[in-house]
Amino acid sequence: MTQAFQKIYTKLENITKATCTIKAEGVANEEMALVDGRPAQVVKINRDMVTLQIFPGTQGIATNSEVVFTGKPPSIKVGDELRGRFFDSYGKPIDGGAEVDGEEVPIGGPSVNPVRRKQPSELIATGIAGIDLNNTLVTGQKIPFFADPDQPYNAVMADVALRADADIIILGGMGMSNDDYLYFKSVFENAGALDRIICYMNTTDNPPVERLLVPDSCLTAAEYFAEKRNMKVLVLLTDMTLYADALSIVSNRMDQIPSKDSMPGSLYSELAKLYEKAVQLPDGGSITLVAVTTLNGGDITHAIPDNTGYITEGQLFLRRDTEIGKIIVDPFRSLSRLKQLVIGEVTREDHPQVMNACVRLYADAANAKTKLDNGFDLSDYDERCLKYARGYSEKLLAIDVNVEIDKMLDTGWELFAEHFTVEEVGIKHELVDKYWKKA
Repeated sequence: MTQAFQKIYTKLENITKATCTIKAEGVANEEMALVDGRPAQVVKINRDMVTLQIFPGTQGIATNSEVVFTGKPPSIKVGDELRGRFFDSYGKPIDGGAEVDGEEVPIGGPSVNPVRRKQPSELIATGIAGIDLNNTLVTGQKIPFFADPDQPYNAVMADVALRADADIIILGGMGMSNDDYLYFKSVFENAGALDRIICYMNTTDNPPVERLLVPDSCLTAAEYFAEKRNMKVLVLLTDMTLYADALSIVSNRMDQIPSKDSMPGSLYSELAKLYEKAVQLPDGGSITLVAVTTLNGGDITHAIPDNTGYITEGQLFLRRDTEIGKIIVDPFRSLSRLKQLVIGEVTREDHPQVMNACVRLYADAANAKTKLDNGFDLSDYDERCLKYARGYSEKLLAIDVNVEIDKMLDTGWELFAEHFTVEEVGIKHELVDKYWKKA
């Protein structure tokens, strides 16, 4: 039902594949509207000429279609009722449940003022050894998974959601297949974890442009729980490449000149606006952001991963280890720039030394494999390195490893003792005396 204060227009000046333009006054940027009953948003204002981005597309819209401005930006309702629910890009339930009765909050607001931020210092364990041992995450961090499209990154995200040491998990799916949507729903329900999980989903059945609303909805809900409830919130976004593709669709249809790799010139600022919502607050609440960015043919120089790398605090690479036939978190290409804030401080004292020794010996194994592939003879040390590398991949790097950090460290010591001497491992003697396990 149209409300009295809403502005209504019935003359469209121009229609493109994704936008329409009308003459209007008193309209704000990013304000929501209905064009012939379809949700739309103001994306450009030039004096009295207002351009609206129509999320479902403009096919079938006539020049005399009714345009109704709502007088407010896109918003969602927040509150404890969000827990255990699945919503679409607009915050409407898609799980068959009732509408949420909570406080209505605009999405896409500014990030937390730097003076209100606290230096991140709290561990956020994921239960995945390839992350917790080598690339430990801290609350308030922003970090992407870089993965090829054929890798099981959504299964990894589901595992992180179930295992992570967080009060609230908020999952945002963009361009997700129905199978993946049902997979997430089934996994969370079967694990009995819905009481701490909230999902905003855009599937392949939905218009691609609607993906642009998903991250903002997730982060607005996260801000409620972090700021108002002082909770530790983990936001998982998949797939940011499809989000960027939606930005490109809108940009191209508005005849904007593309930048590198057909991406809009605003790509960096659009991504930064989202990633900078990660924060550690003084009162204990926090937002940690982990996002999937799929790679096109493994191209790390593409505009999307390239810009993402500048904004975030490291990256997590998924790679198939042909030796064990499993997906691992690649220790050579992965990096958490904030891990030094917690390893050996919040975690056990031997964590930094074990981590470094594990990766150094794995590098020696990579060198030994290169020698083997090129037909050179291997030394006894080379042979032992190759055996160690297989055990390291199976017991610590594979994404299906789910153990506590202390167990990861103990496993590292067991691998050292099985394959090397104390001198070859090169760890401080006081730690060797305390933790070394005899084979």
